[in-house]
Amino acid sequence: MLAVTALPVLGPRPALSEPLRAVYGVQAAGLQVMRLEVVFDLAAPGRYSIESRSRFTGVASLFSGGGATSRVDGIWQNGQVAPQRFMVDGVWRGEPRRVVLDYPQGDPVLRQLLPAADPDREPVPSELRRNTIDSLSALAQLTRNLASSGRCEGRAAVFDGRRSAEFTARTLGRDILAPWRTAWHGEAIRCGFSGRQTGGFRRDDDAEARAPQEGMAWMARPFPGAPFLPVRVQMPGRWLGPLTGYLLEVDGAPARVDASSGGNSAGRLATGASPAISGNP
Repeated sequence: MLAVTALPVLGPRPALSEPLRAVYGVQAAGLQVMRLEVVFDLAAPGRYSIESRSRFTGVASLFSGGGATSRVDGIWQNGQVAPQRFMVDGVWRGEPRRVVLDYPQGDPVLRQLLPAADPDREPVPSELRRNTIDSLSALAQLTRNLASSGRCEGRAAVFDGRRSAEFTARTLGRDILAPWRTAWHGEAIRCGFSGRQTGGFRRDDDAEARAPQEGMAWMARPFPGAPFLPVRVQMPGRWLGPLTGYLLEVDGAPARVDASSGGNSAGRLATGASPAISGNP
């Protein structure tokens, strides 16, 4: 990529009523392994939608070929997400995958699952499906919580058609993310999250797969007036090792922070052993 100093300045910002397109690069061991494009439509007062498109890149594409598109359409009920339809279409190692979930009475109803049968995976019992949402709706709720309170605290039970899990988020403070290439940098709220799979285990899963997983997401408005979005994420990865995601583009322009929304002395410089935090991968 070109150095930040050689990049053009950001163009006009979209109206708040328009969806926002964000592009993320995901790295493992210092190499980019995935490109993720997310369209956030969170500005309408009564509804929301998020669509995510992912594909493996570089060396990872040789071992884990494929990609997926996920989308949720939902409504807001008393400040809480209420998904209406969640869909996943993709290919994993040459095999097509599809999930369609509807929520006619608030609980998920599986309309389509491809492949339909997986003898190597335990089914998710009905009691673990009740009162669940999808992962994209959980992200929409986090952005809403941050906008209303400035804090990350929240809890969600998630079902994706094959697995169920529980997630909790908590506020850990504020950091100044150091500049790196076209990635967004500036002051961000650091959210810690814990995830624990509760159902849909593969029959050969070991104790590590059943243990809680910890990660961090730095959340900020990528420009004034925008919703809170993940600007940097660190999470465990089962196949590729620890993963770090960087916000690289917003609506087709480099995602570096505007001068008007930079950090201040209230935050601390994010440093540490991980290249993703130090800003020097």
